[in-house]
Amino acid sequence: MVVVVPRLPDEARRLVEGVNFGFLATLMPDGSPQVSPVWVDVDGDYVLVNTVKSRVKDRNTDRDPRVSIAIADWRNPYKYVEIRGRVVEKTSEGAVEHIDRLAKKYLGISRFEGPRENRLIWKIRPERVFIR
Repeated sequence: MVVVVPRLPDEARRLVEGVNFGFLATLMPDGSPQVSPVWVDVDGDYVLVNTVKSRVKDRNTDRDPRVSIAIADWRNPYKYVEIRGRVVEKTSEGAVEHIDRLAKKYLGISRFEGPRENRLIWKIRPERVFIR
């Protein structure tokens, strides 16, 4: 099923809210894809990703905000959603607290033990959603 979205479908929201990894594709300067595993979150109808400023995926989306993110249900990886959209906002405000919330969701710990400086929250506006 393909959905052109004004809002995130319930099944997509369920997968984003679950303890499911996302695989985020961005475009390199030569047009080739670059894929990174990421933790995902949701804010209204936007998908959130937390990353470190100046990583390859961050530089790629500074140049071209189009992304695709596949999120598979960890209990049944044949059940997944692909969300194609654009990074419409990047902010450092609240990014450290956000990565701590994601660490709680994914790892069950209260404080993220990786890089805490230069964190960004990306807000991704879904444009097309493919539910499989």
